[in-house]
Amino acid sequence: MSKLDKLSGLVVITGASTGIGLELAKLAAKDGCDLILAADTDLSEAEAAVRAAGAASVAVVEGDLATRDGIERLSAAIGGKPVDVLMANAGHGQGGAFLDQQWGQIAHVIHTNITGTVALIHRVGQDMRTRGAGRILVTGSIAGHLPGAFQLVYNSTKAFIDDFCVGLAEELKDTGVIITNLMPGATETEFFNRAGMADTRVGEQSKADPAKVAKDGYEALLSGTTQVTSGFMNKVQRVMGDLLPDGVVAQIHRRLAEPGGGKN
Repeated sequence: MSKLDKLSGLVVITGASTGIGLELAKLAAKDGCDLILAADTDLSEAEAAVRAAGAASVAVVEGDLATRDGIERLSAAIGGKPVDVLMANAGHGQGGAFLDQQWGQIAHVIHTNITGTVALIHRVGQDMRTRGAGRILVTGSIAGHLPGAFQLVYNSTKAFIDDFCVGLAEELKDTGVIITNLMPGATETEFFNRAGMADTRVGEQSKADPAKVAKDGYEALLSGTTQVTSGFMNKVQRVMGDLLPDGVVAQIHRRLAEPGGGKN
């Protein structure tokens, strides 16, 4: 598939209420796309922002994509309309020691980051393959390359997502369907507060601008790039995570993510 100058048609964006998802929605709105925004939090401000940015039309779906009900709500909003672009950005984290977490919290991270994401890609991707056209941007993370002590389940789910995208891109390379995996590092969003990681070193350090991260992912999607790491230092961290022994990386990650570590 050739490089595009801009997106067009119907664009579905999950995790669109704030952060990277909202910035992706603004970029699609500036291209004049029809948007369906989904999130598990209020979308009224996001809806207003993308309308102001120039979206052709906007529909919102408030639901938890970690649940079957949330997926069905979004599917119902799509209805029989062909999705030209899916931006599967919804994600959830949980800090702290694995055995100290409640199982419900752990399961929610897995079902948000993996189950809901993969289910949505499966539904939308089948129609794209039949039509021989479509683009899917999936927000992974460089965390998928880092054994994540004290952020263990999140990092492990992102390892799945990052690998899943590359494999799916290979399966679909002759179909006209493009898969792009965006891998940011720590980004200035609500993620760390929601994950209970505000008092960690990574929670307190300076973070990437979500608008810059979204732009990197958006441009990669337009160009048909399979994987993009946003930010030079994140590229370095990803490479080091792959080169260093896993045990060493886990120790480094512990210092970044251990609760209270930001105060030491």
